[in-house]
Amino acid sequence: MRAFFKLGEAGEFKYFSMAHFTPLILMFLVIYLLYKYQDQIRNFKYEKNIRLVMAFTLIIADMSYFWQKMYTGTTIRDHLPITICGWAAIFCAFMILSESKFLFDITYFWVIAGSSNALITPAVIVSTGPERFRFYQFWIEHTFIFIAVFYMIFIYKFRPTWKSFLRAFVALLILAIIAIYVNNNIEGANYLFLSTVIMASLVLILFFLSYLPYFIKDIKVKKATHLKSAA
Repeated sequence: MRAFFKLGEAGEFKYFSMAHFTPLILMFLVIYLLYKYQDQIRNFKYEKNIRLVMAFTLIIADMSYFWQKMYTGTTIRDHLPITICGWAAIFCAFMILSESKFLFDITYFWVIAGSSNALITPAVIVSTGPERFRFYQFWIEHTFIFIAVFYMIFIYKFRPTWKSFLRAFVALLILAIIAIYVNNNIEGANYLFLSTVIMASLVLILFFLSYLPYFIKDIKVKKATHLKSAA
């Protein structure tokens, strides 16, 4: 059991293996079920309890990351809570509890644009196979933030807007200012990967790509409305 909570060895986790695909398949399955049964879930007597369980899971998943680091004696200054995924988990927990559109505006872009890469190439767990605690902590936290966002989209009919785009970007700038300060004061730190200018420039592109489906949808609706009024 002690080995379960310890750090693993390089190469324990393999990209695009069953250990990689299984959590993703389960996540997409849950999102599909949310879409398919959205009306039933919305009218479910104990729908609030579903949100309570999801929020509790997100909070525990995020906190347990730091508990494990303390257990293994890892230097905590190298694992400060200055990550998009970490804060997205906290924001998603409060969003789903309070049905907050404000927090949805932030988490939608942070999750879709910022956390997708963590699912495709989960570099932080290359030394963490299925026999380690960190493997489950990582996948539960990262898949649940996507599930939480799509829960609000399907069940509560939330959607992003250009105002959401701006709100998410300003929130990211605040986190970036904190990250820059830490990066400048802790040798070797590169929180949010801001030491790479390309990454900082890529944020706006990723945000826009996240909004693109709604942008196209709005254009189609506007065009259809115009044609209908002109007929």
